[in-house]
Order: sequence, then structure tokens, then C-alpha cells
Amino acid sequence: MLDDERQQPEDIEEISAEAEATVDDEDADAKPTTEVEEQQDAPRRERRQRGGRGERAGDVELETPTEPPPPPRLVDQFRANIIPTMMQEFSYGNTMEVPRLQKIVLNIGVGEALTNGRAMEAASADLAVIAGQKPIVTRARKSIATFKIREGNAIGTAVTLRGSRMYHFLDRLVNTALPRIRDFRGLPRRGFDGRGNFSIGIREQIIFPEIDYNQIDKIRGLQVTITTTAKNDTEAIRLLELYGMPFIKETVEA
Repeated sequence: MLDDERQQPEDIEEISAEAEATVDDEDADAKPTTEVEEQQDAPRRERRQRGGRGERAGDVELETPTEPPPPPRLVDQFRANIIPTMMQEFSYGNTMEVPRLQKIVLNIGVGEALTNGRAMEAASADLAVIAGQKPIVTRARKSIATFKIREGNAIGTAVTLRGSRMYHFLDRLVNTALPRIRDFRGLPRRGFDGRGNFSIGIREQIIFPEIDYNQIDKIRGLQVTITTTAKNDTEAIRLLELYGMPFIKETVEA
């Protein structure tokens, strides 16, 4: 018994020595022995250092913008072309007398919202896509029994644009949306109210390229009201013409 116990540690030492020898042989075999193998392993090391193929684009830190976004194109056009032209034609003594755009209001009347609850949500979604701003829900100010309307009922949705969004919308309206109207021959001049404000009714919201025809539930119309600081309709018409608004030319009868 004593001889067996003494021999057991010696056997364990021999087995461990053989295991170490085999591991050293495997490591020696795994190491590249030629320059070709080293070149093949180089791209793998680079990928491991970069994070591998599983690195996502969202994990990369984005650089914060150092410069503000550029101003709207119509603002530069107003300063460079419209102000000198208006001052020459109307003999203004100061550049501050030149009329300017004040705001643009978009409105969609949703009378079917009284019977269809989803109509208001769909109209608000379409108007938000067109204007790039969340609209508000307009409610009835008083009850009208003829139209089955009670005070406080939601009857439409509207949004007011100012600043850069106003100029961006006017640029898209003049250069992209209006030319897409079927059989478009120009805008009538009767849309002015006598105080320099212009309103236009659009029958289909799908003239705006932002609206996907397959995603809408119904074709709806909207009203666009452009408010200016002009004193009369003549100045307002000329201001919008210089912005590119396609009005119908007046014909002089002989």
C-alpha cells in the first residue's frame, strides 16, 4: 500500500509533463511560419481593433454641427432682389417700408369629424406632413342647429407658420406643389381681401410631394392664407409676384 501511494504522485507528474509538451507543440503549429500567413491574418487583427463586423452605425459618436443651417433661399432673394425692385417701383424712402411676409396659415375643415372620429386624426396627420409642424384642432365657437354643430365640437385643424418654416413652405408651394395641379393656368387675383392678404383654396392635398397617395384615407382640400404687411392689394400682388407666385395676367380689352 505504501509503495502504491508513493508512486501515485510520480505518475501525475509524468502525465502533466506530457500534457505541457503537447500544448507547446500545438502552439508552435498554430503560429504562422510564412509571410503569406502573416499577411492573411493582418486584416483580421485590424477588424478586431476596430470592433469587428458587428459594430453598428448607431454606436459611432456623431459630430455635433459647428455651423448653423443655411437661411431659406427666399430670404436671400428678398434682400438681394425684392427690396431694390420694390423701392424703385413704389418710391419708398426707407427699406423698412417695403412690405414683408408676416405669416402663412393652413386650414383644413373637417365637417365629417362629427360622425367619423378618425377623420380628424387623418386630417391632422396630413397637415403636419405638409407644414412640418404640429397643427391644432379648431372648435366651433357657437352652436348651429342647421349644421348640427354644438359649441366646442372639433370642426377642423389649422397651423400657423412663421420664420424659416414659412419661407420654406412658400418655396415648396410655388415651385413644386402648384405646378402639379391638373390643368393649372395660374392663380386668380380675386383672392386678396383689400388689406394685402391673399387666400387660395387647394382642392387636393396630394399635390404636395410629401403626401403619399397610398397612405391617405380620403382626398381633402385645404386653404392657404398668406398675410403680408402691405398697405393695399397692389403692393401685395407685386410682392408675391417677385417671390414667384404664378398669377393670371390681366388682359386689357381694346
